[in-house]
Amino acid sequence: MNWKTSLGLAVLAISVGAVVSMNDSSTSLIANILEEKKPVYRHFVMFKFEESAKPEQIQGVVDAFKALPGKIDTIKGFEMGTNVSPEGHDKGFTHGFLVTFDDKAGLEKYLPHPAHKEFGGSLKGILKDVLVFDYVTN
Repeated sequence: MNWKTSLGLAVLAISVGAVVSMNDSSTSLIANILEEKKPVYRHFVMFKFEESAKPEQIQGVVDAFKALPGKIDTIKGFEMGTNVSPEGHDKGFTHGFLVTFDDKAGLEKYLPHPAHKEFGGSLKGILKDVLVFDYVTN
């Protein structure tokens, strides 16, 4: 066996070992990278809360937003976080939510959905401003 064959077998053995030891999330990450990506519809929402909003009220909003994917089946992905940017360009927006749909039709079912309407109603009195930005990935 020459050195090229030995090297090839060693690489193959390491690769097989790595695949066998991967968990489901790393396997799906690799699958996502390898498969051809189709565009999706993203709905990005940022909240600026009233100065008078109490931490427990803000947490209630976060929890209610996090619950929407379990109530609205057109939501295909959900992420959220609080601002950690050191740049100082947040204009007072503290919370961001990224909601993913297969397409615009998914958003169009989400917006009038009773669970979304109820969520929107819960923001009265504690939300100072909202910014919504939708885009299609490419």
